[in-house]
Amino acid sequence: MKTHDQKVSMTEKIGYSLGDGSANLIFQMMMMFQLFFYTDVFGIKATAAGMILLVARVFDAFVDPVVGILSDRTNSRWGKYRPWILWTALPFAVFFVLAFMTPDLTERGKILYAGVTYTLLMSVYSFNNTPYSSLGGVMTSDIKERTSIASVRFVTATIATFIVQGLTLPLVSKFGHGNAQKGWFWTITLFAVVSFVLLVITFFSARERITPPPNQKTSVKQDFKDIISSRPWRSMFVLTLFLFTTLAMWGSSMSYYFNYVVDKTALYNFLQHFGLVSVEGQTYGWGHQFLDAFGLIAQPDLSNVFAVGFSLFNMIGQLVTLAGVILLSGYLSRIFGKRNVFLVCLSLTALFTAMFYVVSPASVGLIFLINILKSLCYAPTIPLLWAMMGDVADYSEWVNHRRATGFVFAGIVFALKAGLGIGGAICGGIVDAFGFVANTVQTESAVVGIRLTSSVIPALTFFVGVIALFFYPISKRSNEKIQADLAERRGNTAE
Repeated sequence: MKTHDQKVSMTEKIGYSLGDGSANLIFQMMMMFQLFFYTDVFGIKATAAGMILLVARVFDAFVDPVVGILSDRTNSRWGKYRPWILWTALPFAVFFVLAFMTPDLTERGKILYAGVTYTLLMSVYSFNNTPYSSLGGVMTSDIKERTSIASVRFVTATIATFIVQGLTLPLVSKFGHGNAQKGWFWTITLFAVVSFVLLVITFFSARERITPPPNQKTSVKQDFKDIISSRPWRSMFVLTLFLFTTLAMWGSSMSYYFNYVVDKTALYNFLQHFGLVSVEGQTYGWGHQFLDAFGLIAQPDLSNVFAVGFSLFNMIGQLVTLAGVILLSGYLSRIFGKRNVFLVCLSLTALFTAMFYVVSPASVGLIFLINILKSLCYAPTIPLLWAMMGDVADYSEWVNHRRATGFVFAGIVFALKAGLGIGGAICGGIVDAFGFVANTVQTESAVVGIRLTSSVIPALTFFVGVIALFFYPISKRSNEKIQADLAERRGNTAE
């Protein structure tokens, strides 16, 4: 295949990236706030809420291989993977809203409703995100272009993450006017509409350029055998499983950490340095009023200091992450290779995550500083994960003379979903075991449980991912050889 056929315009890269922006409006909500929503808004006990996340996500994880098989065998004028993005756009938005509604039910009814709606949301996520991720693996075989696509994609994803983590709680407060359930409904509805629009734009923007070898025979059994026997795929599976176990655990626990552990008076005083507080009798300019309109100004009675402080914490972290993705990811991977950059950066991320356990709840500035360092270290790994999955699909084609991009990505998304479920369940189970009770002052034991799930335990699961990277065999040099061999093979086939 000719080199110029593999170039992708910036317009197409941005259009493709909007799909991940859409997914992250939903994904980040599930990862950061789903457990908190179930316990503190819907009124489900932490252990039951954690089990809902675990059962639904692990059950849904088995949907991903099915989606991979179906999408690999889809043949349409739009390609194999693009049509799935369009077909699932509306159901994705609808189930997103349903999963955050709060009908007046018995405790058992709430658990059943939450389990069904969350499972449906996760299932449609599979039918959308597995083909979407696979699409990124067939837009080009050019190594630099693939990394560039992944970097642009995760700039957009980081912006969506910034919006969710920074504006969700303030918007809930503004829309709800004291009614949390109403606030959550309108906030989620807003995000769902935006998500739908972004997916439609992605469908019309992206193109598929890599197709399976023309003489390839369809065989689910052979697809499964190919990926199971692939050492780089196994490494990526373990890495993804423990990476998203960690992200779900840490993301869920930090809502509790800021609401129940961080000293609210110290947090209010810290926010004063940024002008994010309101003082009675003082007149403010339009900037202050604008922020207050979005609920980003803390009140003197400390009623919303958790929402404002946690939002600022997340927004600063995401700005640092965005800068790290733009400035460091492509640069470092070109010099040192994807695996080496991932290994070092993930190790440092684990180290800074563990430090949250030792910092004092009143040392708010230090809490923010640790998060900045953690975010900076983690940032380069974000686009590399998905770029490396594309490399794994190429490796499988190189070794087996067969390509099943959807199935390769489906197995990794399976690990992602299982990790999300396990991480949420671990967080819910641990805080409940230590005596957590929603919407009350926590005991010393409960505080210890929250601090463990936001520091030491996620640091350990991060390190399991580091170990998995030692077994990933695709180096920078071997990747270049794989791409050269595949380009020659495809060129000979085209002739």
